[in-house]
Amino acid sequence: MLALLHGKFEKNVTIQLPGGEEPTFPLSKHALESDQASAGIIKDAGDDPDVTHGAEIVVTVKPGMTGDGITFQAGEGVGTVTLPGLPVPPGEPAINPSPRKMISEAIQAVADTQGQAADFQVTISIPGGKILAEKTMNGRLGIVGGLSILGTTGIVRPYSCSAWIHSIHSGIEVARATGLTHVAAATGKTSEAAIQELYQLHTTALIDMGDFAGGVLKYLRHHPLEKLTLAGGFGKLTKLAQGHMDLHSSRSELDFTKLATCLDELGASAETK
Repeated sequence: MLALLHGKFEKNVTIQLPGGEEPTFPLSKHALESDQASAGIIKDAGDDPDVTHGAEIVVTVKPGMTGDGITFQAGEGVGTVTLPGLPVPPGEPAINPSPRKMISEAIQAVADTQGQAADFQVTISIPGGKILAEKTMNGRLGIVGGLSILGTTGIVRPYSCSAWIHSIHSGIEVARATGLTHVAAATGKTSEAAIQELYQLHTTALIDMGDFAGGVLKYLRHHPLEKLTLAGGFGKLTKLAQGHMDLHSSRSELDFTKLATCLDELGASAETK
């Protein structure tokens, strides 16, 4: 925005996050034309299992129609919403409300310094994002053509796995919005395939739970569905039965003594125990 109005890019850009923090980012690229300006940064996802780690995020700003305010477009590698239940309606680019708010506030602040209306079109692109999206749940959520622009705080917490948990919540909301009453959450592809075949479930009803059983159960407690089926390997589901909400091997352990007690109560042989 500053380059568009003043004709000059800075090497680094400082923005304000929702919590008030003001991080500074080096630009990975920038381009200025007569009617638009583009800037990019490299995404750092920290220790999160996020396929966008290291991806380049590019935003292009240009004047919009008078009176339209700030509008958003999906560029290369950013998906479009096609199903109800997500934070933005079908037909809109998959850019969530919080990033939209942050971007809009930044644009409005710059426009205010110039005493002009904030009528601008914002296009977000992620080169290669369409291929990266194949490694996400976007297809099941009805997001086609690329990745989603997520985020609430602007900060990635180490091992927060927030993107995965967000996908779980979104999957449940899409299922609810499309009238499904039965969803299945699985720890992996093998168990997911088995449960889909057993109940003949549509892919929209499948939740890629991974190790985040708590992410599924806690969300469903406040956003209930008629039926939930959990599927997974024996070890992970045993840890869930023993009260663990995070089933990752580095964050929970199977209690073999408790398992032996359960087997004893079920009449298992000494060899089995």
